[in-house]
Amino acid sequence: MTAPVLVIGEALVDIVGTAAKPRNGNGKTKATPGGSPANVAVGLARLGVPTELVTRFGTDGYGDQLGAHLFGNGVQLAPGSVDPHFRTSTATATLDPAGVATYQFDITWEPPALSLSRGCPAVHTGSIATVLEPGAAAIRAFLESVADQPVTVTLDPNARPSITPDPVSTWTAVRQLAALSDLVKLSDEDCEFLRPGIEPADIAAELLTAERTRCVVITRGGKGALGVSRDAQVDVIAPPIQVVDTVGAGDSFMAALIAGLEKRGLLGERRLSGLTPEDLHAVVEYAVRAAAITCTRHGADPPTAAEYTATWGS
Repeated sequence: MTAPVLVIGEALVDIVGTAAKPRNGNGKTKATPGGSPANVAVGLARLGVPTELVTRFGTDGYGDQLGAHLFGNGVQLAPGSVDPHFRTSTATATLDPAGVATYQFDITWEPPALSLSRGCPAVHTGSIATVLEPGAAAIRAFLESVADQPVTVTLDPNARPSITPDPVSTWTAVRQLAALSDLVKLSDEDCEFLRPGIEPADIAAELLTAERTRCVVITRGGKGALGVSRDAQVDVIAPPIQVVDTVGAGDSFMAALIAGLEKRGLLGERRLSGLTPEDLHAVVEYAVRAAAITCTRHGADPPTAAEYTATWGS
């Protein structure tokens, strides 16, 4: 593979704070690079997959932090992604004395011009970028424009109820994008919000009725993940680990899914058409194990290929 995988979506800074405690009266905050698509781009690059990110952030202090993080991890930035007239978006999570988090997003999403490079094997998008206008409409139009191109499209809705509180309208939007995608990844939390009371396998079957969609993967936290294709279903158990936190685990999982498919030559023109049950199990297991490594350390810190091999072998 020579052309990079194209990732489209938000890059922002996560500001995690602890609310003032009664006894000391002082709260603390920590700012770290984040945004689901940006995390996926970093995860792909660390696994050795050339990656280009289409995003938008400024040249303020937070933007400089984001840029250093992305460049430092080998992620290429598409033209227009760094805009001196743009204010870098943030997501603030405040933990109260009991450890309960409340979130507040300060985000604007308007991507630069979207285009597909010759030979690009895959396009990935998801999260806030696919539901927040005006950028969401630009992504939909772009995916429609590449529908006949030899490129694999992957989607991770990564539902954010604080951004889109209506599950019915959000599910409609997800279905529209899923129909333009070859692979859709959901979490069990996404499923519960978008389709409450419906079994994950039934949600996968519903998405697979779209002509283009060939694979649905549903993560289940410490229980592992379910992979469903047109002719197979696999259930991969998560390995036992000492969990530090689960921040970024889903993004590490998504990156490893794409990387696993790339290693098996299933991206690009094939559009997963050669995906066997054995391939499906191997790719989902690869993703489960990559996410497990992320859970053993603080924050959205996906493994490199060398770290993966050192932990789980080749």
